[in-house]
Amino acid sequence: MSYTYNGQELEVDDEKFLLEPVYDDEIVPVIAGAENIGLTDEHWFVVRYLREKFREDGHTPNFRNMVKDLEENHPGPDWKKHLYTLFPNQPARQAARVAGLTKPFGKGGY
Repeated sequence: MSYTYNGQELEVDDEKFLLEPVYDDEIVPVIAGAENIGLTDEHWFVVRYLREKFREDGHTPNFRNMVKDLEENHPGPDWKKHLYTLFPNQPARQAARVAGLTKPFGKGGY
């Protein structure tokens, strides 16, 4: 499987993660559509957050650290529940996939 973007086939791994990150916003609806996710402003907020963390750290946070960071820096919703509403299939992984990032890795989180 691959995603078609700007007339090119982007290679993915066996879990549909891109092999190289793509930061263009136009890729997000392509992948979200394949994941059956209708994008809202809240989805875009999480996508931008994950892209920023990926650029800073070279990887995305695991779910526990993602929830902690969002609760500390963006209080409001119960992020643990809300992320499952936005990305119902393993939120930290599915959100990273939709953001156009590579497969998450990390100790105990994946």
